[in-house]
Amino acid sequence: MDYIIGVDIGTTSTKAVAFDLNGRLIAKSSIGYPILNPKPSWSEQDPEEIFRAVLNTIKDVVKKNEGNSLLGVSFSAAMHSLIAVDKNGIPLTKCIIWADTRSWEYADMIKNTVGHEIYMSTGTPIHPMSPFIKLLWLKENLSSVFDNAYKFISIKEYVFYKLFGKYYIDYSIASATGLFNIYNMKWNKQSLDVVGINEERLSSPVPATYIVKNLKSEYAYYMNIDSKTPFVIGASDGCLSNLGVNAIKPGNAAVTIGTSGAIRIMSDKPKCDEKERVFSYVLTENHYVVGGAVNNGGVALRWFIDNFASDKVEMAKKLSIDIYDYVIEKASEVPAGSLGLLFLPYILGERAPYWNANAKGAFFGININHKREHFIRAVLEGIIFGVYNVGKALEETTGKINTIYATGGFARSDLWVQILADVFNKKVLIADSPESSSFGAYILALYSLGIINKMDDALKMVSLTKEYKPSDTNHKVYEDMFKVFQGLYESIKQYF
Repeated sequence: MDYIIGVDIGTTSTKAVAFDLNGRLIAKSSIGYPILNPKPSWSEQDPEEIFRAVLNTIKDVVKKNEGNSLLGVSFSAAMHSLIAVDKNGIPLTKCIIWADTRSWEYADMIKNTVGHEIYMSTGTPIHPMSPFIKLLWLKENLSSVFDNAYKFISIKEYVFYKLFGKYYIDYSIASATGLFNIYNMKWNKQSLDVVGINEERLSSPVPATYIVKNLKSEYAYYMNIDSKTPFVIGASDGCLSNLGVNAIKPGNAAVTIGTSGAIRIMSDKPKCDEKERVFSYVLTENHYVVGGAVNNGGVALRWFIDNFASDKVEMAKKLSIDIYDYVIEKASEVPAGSLGLLFLPYILGERAPYWNANAKGAFFGININHKREHFIRAVLEGIIFGVYNVGKALEETTGKINTIYATGGFARSDLWVQILADVFNKKVLIADSPESSSFGAYILALYSLGIINKMDDALKMVSLTKEYKPSDTNHKVYEDMFKVFQGLYESIKQYF
């Protein structure tokens, strides 16, 4: 049997997933790793630890497919990471990830000067997440590292350099750096001039379908694969997630909530927002993904459980129940709107639509009748309000949303997905495979290897397992609360 591996290099883990040529998941492996926070506002990871996770997950999946024929490996990866490396490819920094906000002052400086021009060329909002802004911080605060760095790369570029000894960056990851012009598919001269670097200090941009071969023998031996196996460079996790759930037609949006969250729509051309609320990233030369990411997805629920429901963690263990299932079941007993309790979820600052790294979280409307389950439901609702806020801006930019495809960890919760349907007042569909980014990478590989003629041909493999219809009653409650949600942010942002 022939198969393809889709590798997803994520924020908290790397997954390797094997699919046969009919799109059936036949094996998978996952290895987690920590986020390092050496200082407040710093979020880093060990690039070598992530590289080992890539090697070992692929090795594990290949072992599970002994006797089968591996046709190729294709990659998805998280966006906005930055690593400075020397001439030998050795990291001079940790991998600075999207959640790192140490450079917020430089984001503010650029916003007040050339920010709008750069956003309209690159499609990347001006925010500490972007490597463009990270580089400005690096230049001013770690000048010796900045001056001595041979290349500035992302985690996927690091992996490909280790495997093949060459520096490539796909258009998709490049389009999320703030350094890449999404109209001519070249490094953006204005961005490079502001940072003070030239193209030679960045990788060579290539299409998402670009194939690399001649894997280093030591890694081919370790993973037990042929060194001539084609590796498709792939794209970003967000863009591939849309492809992986069939959200590629006008009016179809993909909502992903894992650690963070996002809502995205596919377009046949770049669509930047004059108000700078959404991003416009590249999948291929004919497919662009417009949307917005929120910092505060499942991480906000995890934060609340760890700090205010630790006793329930122990109880869930005794009952052999997943803690998320346990607390969400309690929250389901609370009516929509949590009796007027509202949660601003900005505990990690916020990206879309405000792009405000200094935003803070808040509970509002607390009264004597509120219990812990009300707070838990308010957290679930607040996270969805954050996504809905982006969705409103997205509709102004790209047109009406008709249907939502839901992916990520939250899609396992009936209550949470129903809240999504009720807030948006839209039908929500769940795809069969929760591994949407890996599946998107797999579809891209089918196309890149010539197994299918166009990416649309693979979408018949996407099977939908469940449909959620909105409640008019609940939507009316949420519409009223959303007005308060938006007004609350505007009222207190001066105090952040």
